[in-house]
Amino acid sequence: MNEEPIPHWPGTYVDLGDHRVYVRSVPDEPGEPALCLHGLAGSSRNWTDLMDLLRPRLAADALDLPGFGDSPPRPDGRYSIAALAQTVTAYIQQRDPVHLIGNSLGGAVAVKVAATRPELVKTLTLISPALPDSRPRLDLIRFPVMSLPRVGARLLNKYGALPPHARVADVIATCYSDPARFAPERFATEVTELTRRDTLDYSTTALVGAIRTLTAEFFKHQAWRDAARVTAPSLVIYGSHDRLVDPRMAGRAAHAFAGAGAGARIVVLPRTGHLAHMEDPARIAAEIAVLLAGIPAPADRLTQARAAEQAPAPVQ
Repeated sequence: MNEEPIPHWPGTYVDLGDHRVYVRSVPDEPGEPALCLHGLAGSSRNWTDLMDLLRPRLAADALDLPGFGDSPPRPDGRYSIAALAQTVTAYIQQRDPVHLIGNSLGGAVAVKVAATRPELVKTLTLISPALPDSRPRLDLIRFPVMSLPRVGARLLNKYGALPPHARVADVIATCYSDPARFAPERFATEVTELTRRDTLDYSTTALVGAIRTLTAEFFKHQAWRDAARVTAPSLVIYGSHDRLVDPRMAGRAAHAFAGAGAGARIVVLPRTGHLAHMEDPARIAAEIAVLLAGIPAPADRLTQARAAEQAPAPVQ
């Protein structure tokens, strides 16, 4: 990015009954509601630029999943896809149905919500969703290793001994196709946030819990069965240079989501890594606009100007 990035959106805690979550929102935006779900070790800050670009059609919220960002863990300490989907469902139920957008772990959670509570999801957008891949990846062997009892915590504690700026740089190098595209101004913010999380007594537990969830999911096929149950119009995006989710999974996604009642569109973005919504938010916003173009806007939200734009041209 050449321009100085916009500030992260303000947030607040939302009570869900037995637990609460932290949610960032675009203030006073009149568009249709959307909800963004981050990936493993991410947060609602991951969506700042995309939330801005989705206006005015969508008024997007970004939720910190339990144990991440500013959200405390669930009281039951669960990090399964089903548990996280339960949290997301409880949030949406307090509002209107949403255009649901998820990345990586958040993508897996979004699939579960869309499959089990279709009435809550208008459209589904997945960005490098963490869905099971049966092909072995030696470069990802650290994830099942970190799922082993006591081993994961030890490895994370060892990794945590590295300075925060080194760990942030490592994440960017892993998740971006071109790390130079990460705004330097945002780097300092992430270092400060990681330093804060180092002081939380549940940060390691949350990360290990989520890693175990993803590892367990990769040995099952439930997520793909859930994908076949999705009825919302769907968009599934992969990055050609994603080091965490193999872009070749696009083929399986095309097959799985073919069962979706409204169909699915599969896109592989060139020269893009695992966090396409951060690395190239304008392209993601454009792809979502294509998805939304097939979804009629509610009649009561059509302004005269927009109605005129949508009217057919007069016959000459």
